[in-house]
Amino acid sequence: MAYRSTARTEARLAETRRRITAAARELIAEGGYLAAQVAPVAERASVAVGTVYRHFPSKSDLFAEVFREASQHEVDAMRAAVETSSGSAADRMTAGIDTFARRALRGRRLAWALLAEPVDPAVEAERLHFRHSYRDLMAAVIAEGIEAGELPAQDVDATAAALIGAIGEAMVGPLSPTSNGGAPDDVIASLINFCIRAIGEEPARVDA
Repeated sequence: MAYRSTARTEARLAETRRRITAAARELIAEGGYLAAQVAPVAERASVAVGTVYRHFPSKSDLFAEVFREASQHEVDAMRAAVETSSGSAADRMTAGIDTFARRALRGRRLAWALLAEPVDPAVEAERLHFRHSYRDLMAAVIAEGIEAGELPAQDVDATAAALIGAIGEAMVGPLSPTSNGGAPDDVIASLINFCIRAIGEEPARVDA
């Protein structure tokens, strides 16, 4: 009986924590980190402010967890696109970049928060971790392309890191809250063409 009570308590606590992080993510997606103050998060999650602090000692801890969950979701989506794509390394990279960019442009405010919005050190540490995750994913694609003879020999990690930096920088303008975003297809096509050339392969020609 005691075990059942503990299991129910743990499940209830986990559900409350999930509601809090979901509420914070929704608010960040609507207005950035400034919109996700503890009181609005508590109201959105239908809990008391003190309950938020029982689960997260500080707003920084809450933001770091939201960042981890949201960023992991995006990394997983990009990885799925790469792994399910058939064809050359360039084809797989194209699929990954296209997925990443289109998802970001569909959810500009959240993507801006994940990529570029000023954050405190705890969240910035998470941002660096996930940049490494994206880099490792691109590095694996490049390494496979070299092994298959599709790409020239190169420093895989350096190239992958440079690509992730370029992708992030290229998306900053379209994602900025002060930008109209530009034409999504043009932005994505230019970004893909740059990345494919950077790894040493000419992008496929698309006839008008």
